[in-house]
Amino acid sequence: MNRLLAANFTRLKKDKVFWLGMLVMFVFGAYIIIRNYLDMQRDGTQIAPDDLLFGYTILVGIVAAVFCSLYLGTEYSDGTMRNKLIVGHTRPGIYLANLIVCISAGFLMVLAYLIPAIGLGMPLLGTFSADGKIIVLTLLGSLIMVLALTAIFTLVSMLIQNKAFAAVVAIVGIFALLFAAISIANILNAPPTYEGYSFTNDSGVVQSGETIPNPRYVSGTKREVYETVLEILPTGQALEYASMGAAHTWRMSLYSLAITVITTGAGILVFRRKDIK
Repeated sequence: MNRLLAANFTRLKKDKVFWLGMLVMFVFGAYIIIRNYLDMQRDGTQIAPDDLLFGYTILVGIVAAVFCSLYLGTEYSDGTMRNKLIVGHTRPGIYLANLIVCISAGFLMVLAYLIPAIGLGMPLLGTFSADGKIIVLTLLGSLIMVLALTAIFTLVSMLIQNKAFAAVVAIVGIFALLFAAISIANILNAPPTYEGYSFTNDSGVVQSGETIPNPRYVSGTKREVYETVLEILPTGQALEYASMGAAHTWRMSLYSLAITVITTGAGILVFRRKDIK
């Protein structure tokens, strides 16, 4: 395992897609801070740096999907995967080593965002306004979310030998999960009622209509199901963490850990029986 990890991290340091992903995350972090600072100066509003601290949670999934599929796909296209097996490395060891390097890359991409977000955020926007405990718990929860996402992308990339097809599946998959999360969040954010209209007539009397119930408002068991699905989906967690509105960070972390264990176990099981061409 140590030799596999050493080889993987050596290749990671030279991987152009990895460094491009790092650059994207770094530039995005700087852009978010600078754009909001300029808006704050123009509009006279106040924005705390912690309001933008977790803006990476959505983008990192997309960048990680591209990286994992191309990085691991190269193992097949260059014959590296077969060579590892020929020299005696076990399949579970190969799978876990690749998973670890993908997780590490995902964490480093988060760090690439946080460096400008904090380095520019505090001088330009001021000190953090949220409780330190909430910030730490949100950070830990988001990292566990990245863990689950990279486990999913590793599963896809290790079981699909065609690099291009694996990349398509991973990228389409992350956008499908993101779309599903946004759709569920919009349903849950719908108001229970619509406020009635109000206007002033010619006599100066204010008239208003009745409050109208929203027929699309979800309540009861159905709402609980939607909330649970949103918390299970890593992309749903990303939306919650981005706004620091996660009410059940510990529960979402458990879901992400469960996803990591299940996908990794299934991936190793299938990879052990896979015919490597």
